[in-house]
Amino acid sequence: MPEGDVVWRTARQLDEALTGQALRHSDFRVPRYATTDLTGRVVTGTISRGKHLLTRVAGGITVHTHLRMEGSWRIRPAGGYLPRDHRIRLVLANDTRQALGYRLGIVEVLPTDHEDRAVGHLGPDLLGPDWDAAEAVRRLGGDPGRPIGEALLDQRNLAGIGTLYRAETLFLRGVSPWCRAGDVGSLADLVDLARRLLEANKERVGQVTTGNRARGQETWVYGRARQPCRRCGTPVSKASQGAAPQERDIFWCPRCQPAP
Repeated sequence: MPEGDVVWRTARQLDEALTGQALRHSDFRVPRYATTDLTGRVVTGTISRGKHLLTRVAGGITVHTHLRMEGSWRIRPAGGYLPRDHRIRLVLANDTRQALGYRLGIVEVLPTDHEDRAVGHLGPDLLGPDWDAAEAVRRLGGDPGRPIGEALLDQRNLAGIGTLYRAETLFLRGVSPWCRAGDVGSLADLVDLARRLLEANKERVGQVTTGNRARGQETWVYGRARQPCRRCGTPVSKASQGAAPQERDIFWCPRCQPAP
């Protein structure tokens, strides 16, 4: 699933392509909104909220989308025939650009005044202008017996972190994903590092936490099961963490991140 930095960058691309111009074409390829037509309405902006995208349109309308596991937005010049591709769920086009939403996990239209219906449950956004570190720490510590690996991935605690940044943040802080949230030495330091990692990657394609952009060298433990830890040489472990259907893969070094 794309993480907060990828969604932030996608929001900026949509904003640059659509904002300030009237839509000359809209095509909602999902049954519930198949008859929705936004033609003639000016796009006033697109923002990200955690892993959610909110495209606001004149008249108090918001188009809410979520990439989920396989979704993406592609921007291309306007003109010519639209691709006949069953993977496209939404098309928003003006006179110069067209945005094609592929395999979007969520597509819905709602009043802008009611955006909280879609994103009101989220915790502080790691890349948001209203980031509140203290509130994120408070929420993470609200269930002290919960494994920190699960708590970090819960978007109700803080929004934007996914499996890659969870694994890398915990490794860099030497914290086992199975450690209880209440036993983590400094949740504030953990949260601060997660935000700095996302900030460092939001402007570029590709996610690097090691400082080395060479292929295969980008991460410390994420995606490196059974490979030697870059610090101590111990084989990196991999397991599934969380209750179904929310379980996700977690990577960690048993020596650098000793079990509680």
